[in-house]
Amino acid sequence: MTWDGASLRTQFPTLEQEINGRRLVYLDNGATTQKPRSVLEAVERYYEEDNANVHRGVHTLSQRATVAYEDARAQLARFIGATRPEEIIFVRGGTEAINLVAQTAGVQALSPGDEILITVMEHHSNIVPWQLLAERVGARVRAVPMDERGVLDQSAYAEMLSDRTKIVSLIEVSNALGTCNPISSMAKQAKEIGALVVVDGCQAVPHQPVDMAVLGCDFYVFSGHKMYAPTGIGVLWGRYELLAEMPPWQGGGDMIETVTIEGSTWSAPPARFEAGTPHISGAIGLARAAEFIMGLGLESIEKMEDDLLRYATEQMAAVDGLRIIGTAPDKAGILSFVIDGVHAQDLGTLLDQQGVAIRTGHHCAQPAMNAFGLTATARASFGLYNTDEDIDRLVEATHRAVNMLR
Repeated sequence: MTWDGASLRTQFPTLEQEINGRRLVYLDNGATTQKPRSVLEAVERYYEEDNANVHRGVHTLSQRATVAYEDARAQLARFIGATRPEEIIFVRGGTEAINLVAQTAGVQALSPGDEILITVMEHHSNIVPWQLLAERVGARVRAVPMDERGVLDQSAYAEMLSDRTKIVSLIEVSNALGTCNPISSMAKQAKEIGALVVVDGCQAVPHQPVDMAVLGCDFYVFSGHKMYAPTGIGVLWGRYELLAEMPPWQGGGDMIETVTIEGSTWSAPPARFEAGTPHISGAIGLARAAEFIMGLGLESIEKMEDDLLRYATEQMAAVDGLRIIGTAPDKAGILSFVIDGVHAQDLGTLLDQQGVAIRTGHHCAQPAMNAFGLTATARASFGLYNTDEDIDRLVEATHRAVNMLR
């Protein structure tokens, strides 16, 4: 399929507006993406035509809603190369997915003195749940260091793996630096010592092909709102044999097989982990977003965003005093930077006044910021509707902001 960012922009209603008298340039895709009309229409169609609960009714609306919900599960399985739809668990997002794994499989895997291995570039959602679990069971959280480019130290990683390492949880693409990590090889090493491998794929699935058979992990998580889908929906993928051995995380309707006052038995996955009424419209919208992405082709999206990153890196280099944070040779479409004498928040505010939306702050990755001796960066992150013209606007607005702040 032939396409470009400019032609796609017309499919995203939010991008049709002006901010402070200028066409909106949206470069905060690492935080959340805009939604195409096809996704919005799929959600609206559910509420207008099929609004009913799933799995519980014999009437027509419930049957249609159930079919749409389970079709969404099958679509997401195809999207990430899952072996079977039952390996797809619908959750609120990547954060809930990691907490679910930590409080089920994590509890089963750990004993006092065991270790959980993460990296220094993790998002807080892949740090805090493991800290809570470690405190609960008497385990220890360790972090793989990185170099000045934002590249993980693979020698240190190999040395840190030991018979005490029971869980390895890795970010596939750093949201703060853009670094793409060699997940397949890291997962292979972890599996060789018998550790469970969890992968945070939130910044990967909208931007590059993902295949569970290739990655070799045990659990994989991602959020819908970062891949052009609604907020409040995401996926936990797990190997079915592991899911089948895990206890429930939350109790309620639809996750049980039988209930008596004396005790209950559990449904098979995925129902075991989807207590209560699910986010039905969110799942439908997420599946439509996956279909939208697959229609464009992730290889094409990856190449286009690589070109945008290269162009942005070259053009922003002309800004006096600018330093890029995260210069790994393998990067996704994320450009984090600081400018001498300019506070990131001030820069973000002045860019917004010119209709350019970026992110400023620690990006929920304070250990990564600390490793660079920083409290914050400015971050431009690209999506499939961005163009070279958007980069030109970013550069122009940054020059103007710097001149005002100095």
